[in-house]
Amino acid sequence: MEKTLRLILGDQLNRQHSWFKKKDAAVVYLIMEMKQETDYVRHHIQKVLAFFQSMRMFAEWLKKEGHQVIYLKIDQTENRQELEKNIRFIIQRDNFKHFNYILPDEYRLDRQLNDICKQLDIETKSFDAEHFLSDRQAVKSFFSGKKTFLMESFYRSMRVKHDILMQGKKPAEGKWNFDQENRNKYREEVKIPPPPVFKRDLSQLHDSIKAAGIKTIGEADPKNFQWPCCREEAMELLEHFCDKLLPHFGQYQDAMHSQHPFLFHSRLSFALNSKMLHPLEVIRKAAAYREEAPEKYGMAQVEGFIRQILGWREFMRGIYWAKMPDYALMNFFSHKRPLPAFFWDGNTKMNCLKHAIGQSLEHAYAHHIQRLMVTGNFALLAGVDPDEVDQWYLGIYVDAIEWVEITNTRGMSQFADGGIAGTKPYVSTANYIDKMSDYCGSCHYSKTKKTGDKACPFNSLYWAFYERNRDKLEKNPRIGFVYKTLSKMKQKDEILAQAESYLENLDEL
Repeated sequence: MEKTLRLILGDQLNRQHSWFKKKDAAVVYLIMEMKQETDYVRHHIQKVLAFFQSMRMFAEWLKKEGHQVIYLKIDQTENRQELEKNIRFIIQRDNFKHFNYILPDEYRLDRQLNDICKQLDIETKSFDAEHFLSDRQAVKSFFSGKKTFLMESFYRSMRVKHDILMQGKKPAEGKWNFDQENRNKYREEVKIPPPPVFKRDLSQLHDSIKAAGIKTIGEADPKNFQWPCCREEAMELLEHFCDKLLPHFGQYQDAMHSQHPFLFHSRLSFALNSKMLHPLEVIRKAAAYREEAPEKYGMAQVEGFIRQILGWREFMRGIYWAKMPDYALMNFFSHKRPLPAFFWDGNTKMNCLKHAIGQSLEHAYAHHIQRLMVTGNFALLAGVDPDEVDQWYLGIYVDAIEWVEITNTRGMSQFADGGIAGTKPYVSTANYIDKMSDYCGSCHYSKTKKTGDKACPFNSLYWAFYERNRDKLEKNPRIGFVYKTLSKMKQKDEILAQAESYLENLDEL
């Protein structure tokens, strides 16, 4: 009997994959914890814990289902800690004649596995991930011949294709997008239900990670670990979101609050990106709740959530495969400043950054507006090298895998792609942050001051950014008003001088 080795990566924990529908005595599944994957950037300790625990629980599920599994833990002596070395070792040790793998979602692993298979002297075959709702080249094909990719048009096509929130060929309630109703500041009288609690002690795994010499960032309570690490927990979190949080999600999805790091967000991104949940089951679950109780689940709430998965998530993946590997080198503004030191410890007098970075270090999580309009906004205004911004985002967030991280960071957040993912830079003064949060009220800096003592750095850095990049941005039709304002600004020189002072002393802000 010729044996087949099938590789499962840490973000391929999909119980619904066709591989697992039948047991085969000649098939063995290989799952590995490797320093190759923990050390290419410095990851948050919760991210490493979440992936390793989820991989271990997935392996146990496979065994219970009657499948054969080889599992290499991070501290096992036979673990070569590299993908190619481990694959070769296992194939030779156990005399496998066939090697299968599921197509990876990261370009580096796709290339690495492709190269490995070319050099193996046994039969190899790749399989689809059976997860996404569009193929790798869908976005590239959809926007063939165009320089700019517009998410909205792709999102609408996905709504039609999968018949989500549709009435025949028209969008339900006559609108495709309820984004204008998704921009409310959180009101504390609207109570946030507590999340489900997963009783789990990962102290032993935590100790193994540390003993293996893996360098991490952030903090974790291994005796009270709260990320879902199996499909059952992910489904419990999905039910909690739909039942308790979805009625207010859309209304407050862009809001930020110093005392509520999660607000009404689902926290399902790790479960989705590790493939414990399928995007279509999440989307249909949310849509079903609206169908059953439309008076409780307004269209703005449900559409705002579905847009993030059916539109944005698929769109970002499509850009990734359309533009990699060149995308990882794009630096439209030629930014080269190092990331300020406070991104690693949250020690800054800017209250918005202190909270957004602080909760990222504490929870390995921040929602999309905190990532885009606080940390990302500041990094872009400060001219930080997008390579450093990429590495920080990829490492610090539990849900960050390159296919979704780099397009959001280098593209949407830093505009380093020159306008592929977004049509304009997403930057703002303190006004936007104050409008959407409670951060500014207790800040060391004054949200209204552009210059002088305790003037909010966002206010001068915003105008300096546009002045500095006039040649690249002035003709952009979405931001022409900025340059009209700059040309009439009486304090322009003073504001630019204030910004330059801040740029020279970023670590001290």
